[in-house]
Formats: sequence, structure tokens, C-alpha cells
Amino acid sequence: MGNSGQNLVPEYSLDRDCTTLSRHVLQQFSSFTTEAQDISAIMSRVALAAKLITRRLSRAGLMAGALGFTGETNVQGESVKKMDIYANDVFISVFKQSGLVCRLASEEMEKPYYIPENCPIGKYTLLYDPIDGSSNVDINLNVGAIFALRQQQGDDIDQTGSDLLQNGHKQIAVGYVLYGPSTVLVYSLGKGVHSFILDPSLGEFILAEENIQIPTHGPVYSVNEGNYWQWEESIREYIRYVHRHEGYTARYSGALVGDFHRILLQGGVFLYPGTVKNPAGKLRLLYESAPLAFLAEQAGGKASTGTERVLDVIPEKIHQRSPLVIGSVEDVKLVESFIQDWTRRESEGVREMSARNK
Repeated sequence: MGNSGQNLVPEYSLDRDCTTLSRHVLQQFSSFTTEAQDISAIMSRVALAAKLITRRLSRAGLMAGALGFTGETNVQGESVKKMDIYANDVFISVFKQSGLVCRLASEEMEKPYYIPENCPIGKYTLLYDPIDGSSNVDINLNVGAIFALRQQQGDDIDQTGSDLLQNGHKQIAVGYVLYGPSTVLVYSLGKGVHSFILDPSLGEFILAEENIQIPTHGPVYSVNEGNYWQWEESIREYIRYVHRHEGYTARYSGALVGDFHRILLQGGVFLYPGTVKNPAGKLRLLYESAPLAFLAEQAGGKASTGTERVLDVIPEKIHQRSPLVIGSVEDVKLVESFIQDWTRRESEGVREMSARNK
């Protein structure tokens, strides 16, 4: 009788319930080193920021001064939402107490934010987008946050953060938080991609899935087709292609994290290409494109600017923008093939024209 009672709860569910985020991070390391402890502590701080922001978002419609615009613009020239400021302040407050992170770099701040008391010990920099898709907040749709951890290089005496201008391979840990029906945290230390769900009753992020793999091909294409006439012809040709072929479905929410999360689990491709007027597009390389590119590749997917691997791009400034084509390998390659074909035809046309002029 006692045995049958025990069998009512499967062993795997008990084990999964015990795997918290901090425990899982430590398991990513082969030994209990100082680095393992540091990264685990930093990830716990990211989790704390996510819990605080989750609480605020869940009550935002009931609180005075939580929704709407501040009337200011950020360094990107974009209108700032009140939730952007709140979320950015949460990250600052949480990491001031960490003792580990010397600098915070956010798309909401023109220059890196220094925490001098942490700098003698903490040689890490956290780069983050505190609220991705903040236009969704006021209408109660999903939003997210993106983060990447880098090792500080040198002393950075001039405090410009110039050592951050390195490619995406220099990222130590990356991830995002998706605030939706449940709060999901997805991260990678370069050993696969793992997802966790916040259990409000425990106040802990509990392991949901390990070693996530993006399908090699998926049905979803996610892009803001309202920009159609602003794109290069190659991207318009790709869109016409998916319109003419069965098996494709359009999904676009206006929140990068939500759209990428769908593709991570179901396959497909997300595009935010440049335009004729702004060839670099809208997304920030250090805060958005590079962290998600790291996750995509760790999950067996692909991330491209359309012409080169995102992780290979070396930025020239902290707030540099980058086109992004990310998701399933086959789908990203298909988009790249349209870009390559159009570039080839353009160059052939230029050669023909110059030959005629001779």
C-alpha cells in the first residue's frame, strides 16, 4: 500500500521541482570554482530583477504612474516609457548590491553605469535591454528583457566602455526573460540553452527544459511587414516567396523576445532587416542581436546580419545597430540566399552598364 502511494508522484517531477536556476548554473561548471560561484550569484541577481519587474507588470494597470510615456527620449531617440525607467532602475539597484558587477550598460543609458564599490573585485559588465517591446505594456501584451555578461578587459580608466567593442564570442552568459502568462527565463553559458519558469508560490525559477534545440526548419516568419516599401528589394522578394508558397505563417508581436521565443521552440525565422534609409536597422547589436545570436547558435540555429554571422560583428560604438535574421538554419539560409542573389544581380547590372558606357 505504501509503495503504490509513492508511485502517484513520478520521480522525474520531484527531481525537476528541485532544480532551481542557481543550482542549474552551478551544475554547468565541472567544479565549484570562484568563477562558478560568481556566475551563479550574478544569475541569481538577474532572476531577482525579473521577479521585481514581474510583480510590477502584474499590477501596472492598478498603479498610478506605472503606465504611459515619461515625455523624454533615450539615447536612441526613442520615446521612453515609465516601465523602461522602472526596469532600468531595478537592474541598477539589484546589481549595486551584488559586489560582482563593475559596470552596467543599457540601451536606456548613454554611457555605462559604474558601481565603484564593486570594481576592485567584480570584473564583469552586464549589458541589458530592461524592457524589450515596451509599447506592449500599456495594452497588456507580452514584453521581455535581454541580458549578456562580459568580462571587463583592462582598467577602463576613461570609463568609456571601449573594451566592450568586441564580437559576440566574448559573451560569457546570455539570456532573456519573457513576461507573459508565466514568467520564463532562458539562458546559456555556452553549454546549451535552458529554460526556467517562475513559480510564484516558491519565488523560484524552476527548470522547464534543458538543451533546447531549434528545429532546422519551421513554418513561422516573423517580420514587421508594415516596413515592406522601406526594405531593399531582396527582402521584398523573400516576402513575396513566402506569400506564394504553402506552409508559412506570419507571427509578429512587436516584442523581439516573444517572437524569438516562439521560433526557439517551434522553428522559423525572425527578421528585422535594414531599410534603404537606415541600412543598419533598428536593433542594438550589444543588447539585442548578439545575445540572441549566442542563444540561437547554442540551440543549433543560425543568426545573421543577412551578409555575415552576427557573432563575428565587431561594433564601433556601444549603441550600434545591426540588421538581424535569426532562427532555424534552413530558414535563415533561405533569406541569405535572396540577399546574395540580389547582390550578385546588382553587381552584374553595374558591370553591364559600365561596359556599355565604354
